[in-house]
Amino acid sequence: MSYAAYKMMHWPTGIENCASGFVTHSRADFSPQIPPIQTDDLESEWPAERQTGPLPNLIVTAANVLEVYVVRVQEEDIRESRVTAETKRGGVMAGISGASLELVCQYRLHGNVETMTVLPSGGGDNSRRRDSIILAFQDAKISVLEFDDSIHGLRASSMHCFEGPGWFHLKRGHESFARGPMVKVDPQGRCSGVLVYGLQMIILKASQASYGLVGDEDALGSGSAVSARVESSYIINLRDLDMKHVKDFTFAHGYIEPVMVILHERELTWAGRVSWKHHTCMISALSISTTLKQHPLIWSAVNLPHDAYKLLPVPSPIGGVVVIGANSIHYHSQSASCALALNNYAVSFDNSQEMSRSSFSVELDAANATWLSNDVAMLSTKTGELLLLTLVYDGRVVHRLDLSKSRASVLTSGIAAIGNAFFFLGSRLGDSLLVQFSSILSSSVKEEIGDIEGDVPSAKRLRKSSSDALQDMVNGEELSLYGSAPNSTETSQKTFTFSVRDSFINVGPLKDFAYGLRINADPKATGVAKQSNYELVCCSGHGKNGALCILQQSIRPEMITEVELPGCKGIWTVYHKNTRGHNVDSTKMAAKDDEYHAYLIISLESRTMVLETADLLGEVTESVDYYVQGCTISAGNLFGRRRVVQVYARGARILDGAFMTQDLPISESSSVLSVSIADPYVLLRMSDGNIQLLVGDPSTCTVSINIPAVFESSTKSISACTLYHDKGPEPWLRKTSTDAWLSTGIDEAIDGSDGAAHDQGDIYCVVCYESGGLEIFDVPNFNCVFSVDKFMSGKAHLVDTLITEPSEDTQKVMSQNSEEVAGQGRKENTHNIQVVELAMQRWSGQHSRPFLFGILTDGTILCYHAYLYEGPENTSKTEEAISAQDSLRTSNVSASHLRNLRFVRVPLDAYTREEALSGTTSPRMTVFKNVGGCQGLFLSGSRPLWFMVFRERIRVHPQLCDGSIVAFTVLHNINCNHGFIYVTSQGFLKICQLPSGSSYDNYWPVQKIALKGTPHQVTYFAEKNLYPLIVSVPVLKPLNHVLSSLVDQEAGHQIENDSAGSDELHRSYSVDEFEVRILEPEKSGASWQTRATIPMQSAENALTVRVVTLFNITTKENETLLAIGTAYVQGEDVAARGRVLLFSVGKNTDNSQNMVSEIYSKELKGAISALASLQGHLLIASGPKIILHKWTGTELNGVAFFDAPPLYVVSLNIVKNFILLGDIHKSIYFLSWKEQGAQLNLLAKDFGSLDCFATEFLIDGSTLSLIVSDDQKNIQIFYYAPKMSESWKGQKLLSRAEFHVGAHVTKFLRLQMLPASSDRTSATQGSDKTNRFALLFGTLDGSFGCIAPLDELTFRRLQSLQKKLVDAVPHVAGLNPRSFRQFRSNGKAHRPGPDNIVDCELLCHFEMLPFEDQHEIAQQIGTTRVQILSNLNDLSLGTSFL
Repeated sequence: MSYAAYKMMHWPTGIENCASGFVTHSRADFSPQIPPIQTDDLESEWPAERQTGPLPNLIVTAANVLEVYVVRVQEEDIRESRVTAETKRGGVMAGISGASLELVCQYRLHGNVETMTVLPSGGGDNSRRRDSIILAFQDAKISVLEFDDSIHGLRASSMHCFEGPGWFHLKRGHESFARGPMVKVDPQGRCSGVLVYGLQMIILKASQASYGLVGDEDALGSGSAVSARVESSYIINLRDLDMKHVKDFTFAHGYIEPVMVILHERELTWAGRVSWKHHTCMISALSISTTLKQHPLIWSAVNLPHDAYKLLPVPSPIGGVVVIGANSIHYHSQSASCALALNNYAVSFDNSQEMSRSSFSVELDAANATWLSNDVAMLSTKTGELLLLTLVYDGRVVHRLDLSKSRASVLTSGIAAIGNAFFFLGSRLGDSLLVQFSSILSSSVKEEIGDIEGDVPSAKRLRKSSSDALQDMVNGEELSLYGSAPNSTETSQKTFTFSVRDSFINVGPLKDFAYGLRINADPKATGVAKQSNYELVCCSGHGKNGALCILQQSIRPEMITEVELPGCKGIWTVYHKNTRGHNVDSTKMAAKDDEYHAYLIISLESRTMVLETADLLGEVTESVDYYVQGCTISAGNLFGRRRVVQVYARGARILDGAFMTQDLPISESSSVLSVSIADPYVLLRMSDGNIQLLVGDPSTCTVSINIPAVFESSTKSISACTLYHDKGPEPWLRKTSTDAWLSTGIDEAIDGSDGAAHDQGDIYCVVCYESGGLEIFDVPNFNCVFSVDKFMSGKAHLVDTLITEPSEDTQKVMSQNSEEVAGQGRKENTHNIQVVELAMQRWSGQHSRPFLFGILTDGTILCYHAYLYEGPENTSKTEEAISAQDSLRTSNVSASHLRNLRFVRVPLDAYTREEALSGTTSPRMTVFKNVGGCQGLFLSGSRPLWFMVFRERIRVHPQLCDGSIVAFTVLHNINCNHGFIYVTSQGFLKICQLPSGSSYDNYWPVQKIALKGTPHQVTYFAEKNLYPLIVSVPVLKPLNHVLSSLVDQEAGHQIENDSAGSDELHRSYSVDEFEVRILEPEKSGASWQTRATIPMQSAENALTVRVVTLFNITTKENETLLAIGTAYVQGEDVAARGRVLLFSVGKNTDNSQNMVSEIYSKELKGAISALASLQGHLLIASGPKIILHKWTGTELNGVAFFDAPPLYVVSLNIVKNFILLGDIHKSIYFLSWKEQGAQLNLLAKDFGSLDCFATEFLIDGSTLSLIVSDDQKNIQIFYYAPKMSESWKGQKLLSRAEFHVGAHVTKFLRLQMLPASSDRTSATQGSDKTNRFALLFGTLDGSFGCIAPLDELTFRRLQSLQKKLVDAVPHVAGLNPRSFRQFRSNGKAHRPGPDNIVDCELLCHFEMLPFEDQHEIAQQIGTTRVQILSNLNDLSLGTSFL
């Protein structure tokens, strides 16, 4: 392997930073703008919602992923039936029945976000200004981003970089720093501070220019929102102010100028010196004058404890700061100070005055905090408890601090309060939660408890999401529902109630994973379909958030029945509603989702079958009036499900159940190619390129043909078309026309003509021409309301042509240019690319916006999301355009243009392109509203895909298990609840359901199994299909037990009791107890069963568990055993020891105790950190030795050893007789084992020092490479070449490639790559490519990726493309992808290695470029667009392992 590609497959999910701010809207957008009308539309809710106040956005980052969300609140609706209200998570609280997070935009950056904050715009509740996001990146890069409505995304407003030769003096000779840049912001948004390089404070001054008078602010109009911006920056060197070790800083509230409070340590101390040298910290408050660039000290406080680490600014009107330490909390302001001791380790400075103590003991190191109100802060501890800190104050003087316990929750990495009713708990170790809170008076507590505790449905639903963190919060098992200190009577303390409203799944941190067979695996599968037999079982989370995550990249449905059905062309299910059922209006509404399907229509090559979908699928083809003599083009329901329409090649039939009510011949000359149905219209695309519309009359339930006049006269031939039904009480597209405010209130007056269809919403027709243009018409008048040129080129944004080209000259120029470009493109592609299929859909959800999908002839899928943009300049331009186009259209028609409608292109990660199919294809997209509780779109074809919509975001999940799928439809009946039917290209019809246990709102479908402990390592026992797993659970033990275990038993020392007082010995201390659980997978949805548990001795930690195959030299047979390596952790005074344990795993008997039996154990010197089987022998890494043992059946006997300088072996890999071991500090060693001399030889090693995390062999044909990941988030690939002179006669491993991943890689897994399509043709040199392996890796951020070998030709092509894309693509936040991927050595000496890995994270931008740019870039690097896309496609095909 000389060349490789780095490819991410599952992006990070562990949330590291979270913040809230008005980024996509301003505070003023929440005030009611329209007089409320009593309908169900969303405007009528705003006045009621003023109690929760304006809700800001939530911004989260996970490693290099940045996401902006908006909180959507569902009000408690009195008219709603109780049934529906109860199903929402968390019950009703403070008038809100539910809340969820909806994605606004998501970006993957070329750099990990170190810290993030929101720069507020200042201004009151009806300010029109918006906030901006400040991101800080390693070493000293700062980007300020603002939301731009016109592109519906973030745009950098300023970038500040303090790296490179010009800024070396800031580092003062240091190479490595304890932490990355830390950014904080003044609460009024006047400036921001960034601490870089330990002691350099960068002040970013915010621009004040946009502050105007109130009148000016209104003049900006609703369209142009002004965001906070940074004007200039300067540096304060804190060393000049005599600060040495800055721990934290923040900005205080309530001052006229910004005041920065800095927590710093005057001289360092450490645990051994604390009794002499303590209280070394102090805080200094500087007044920052950004204009004069001066920073006088205005007050300070000394003698704070050495373990103080965090500052929390107290909001106005109190002001001041809270200093949080591990054992005490202090409050300081210019005028007052007070402190609170949290446990017995807290001492006051001179031991004279007594500190006030909290009523319970707690340690607060690694806490996070936010303010729930101006005097109550919520702290989250390292064990996941939520504490409430109340400031008891009078005026601006704080008298004392009160701490009370509240609820137990997830272990947090950050907390953000969202408005005054919600907070978000961001977590890297568990699932992140959105929680609603409300403060209540103590008298009304009792009823509240009963209400929330008795919330059974939510608990049921949570069990389905199987996240223990939520159960703690809702059931309140660990702590009482509300916490208040015993003295709450005197202080009338606020009491808070909480309710979990939403959660994000997190699969990180991935410590280890195993690759095993799924329960429903198919042993006969071959090729790509075989891959979906496997799943990853991952150790993730920590402590009580520890869980086993079962990840599957592709969906494997649960089959109910299967029938052989050759020659099928399409399938449809239809409803049939008897007339008597719909006279009661309310019942119709309630039962609409749960109505069963009545008929299944199957179209074969020359006939049509009809089946009843009652209990059994019985064929009724003979007894119904359906057209069964030929194949059906499409079928569906009309007139509120009272009739069925069936369209065949030359006509259409309307049926009431089994009886035909109308037969309509359509055309003699041309046949129907595609059909789109939107009640009461049916749109037909004919083979002569024309369009016909069947218009239904709901009163008589009949249809008539209508050829739209627009298309009758037009010469342009149509390549694809579809109808879009803008449903709901408030159709979304209406808001985008300019007279939106008129139409919302007085609809009846405007279009009273179709009063019947009014509540049904509007219907539009989307048409794509062979020339590539796209137009949207309203139905049935067929006025053009939106049009775009060159839709198929895949531009990033679609804007109505009326707005973009106002004058005729520019239009001419534009069309000439595009024709030239198209001409160039045509030379390359012999066949012109067209749109072959369209779909537009808006899924249910109060604030949902429509998606537009298009499939091109070359298999590309374009996906666009509509958004609303009211540009300030729209009106003038459109008027100009109208006058220019008066000859073509009447002006009032173009006035109804949806001129505020725009579309933004959505990247689709997981999909692999189809090979282009010749001839007319059957439709591939099927929209579904409810399949197993999910909604979205299914794409059939040779690589079927599920597009599922969650929180306005599309999740793409492939389905590989059946190969190509020709037809798909949903089915809902008694035996198949919200399931689906599909037909494979082999001719099998399968009725299935989605696996219930998985959650699909993730990059890959995932099922989480709570362990209530920390998982450490997992392995797969293939013979018995079991997963042995190391779990540690914290247990509280009396202190004297713990101390006695720290003493060397042989030496027989006694503990000196005088050092610890008698009361100290009775205290308890938390110790991790280890065990190995053996889990057996269950059918999906069920929790996994623990078949057996192997406990460890006290103070013994299990370090590794492996399944080994040993050759028994007495019976001359191979035995498969379970090997466990352990270590006794007893402190630094006791010599390290460890045990190796061998277990045999028996039959799956009912008696679980007999399942595993210990057959051997042996104690060795040193911790046993890694085990592996090497050609029937057992290789054990014990401390600094590596020993090879042979197995006699009763004991292990050493046969060879290797004494190297390894300090502690982190990982051990074996291929044939080669051994690769990674050391915690000494990089990697490459050994070989020779049977005849019975010796372990060192072949070569890496002489550099490297803190290894994981190692593995990489095999490409006949070449063997060694890969290693390290603590600086890099990976390196080495090779062994004794003939090369620079390898020092073979002693030294040579570098083949190096790359910065940006995440800690904890495990590599070697998997064989699948042959890609281009390899099948060139079978001559195929021998080398069959033995090609890629490495799948998992990281601590919760991401997965792979390193895949490439041949040189592909590598050179992709590398030159990568160099072009660095400049061709606008990178979010202005980050440079090349600098991000440079090897980071953190100040250690390192010789740069070759750059032989291409970065697919950058290459994936190529598919998002417009068509013309793709051609141009491909031409510049001397290749073709098709060639590049097929290379990228082969790579994703070859690595679809799951």
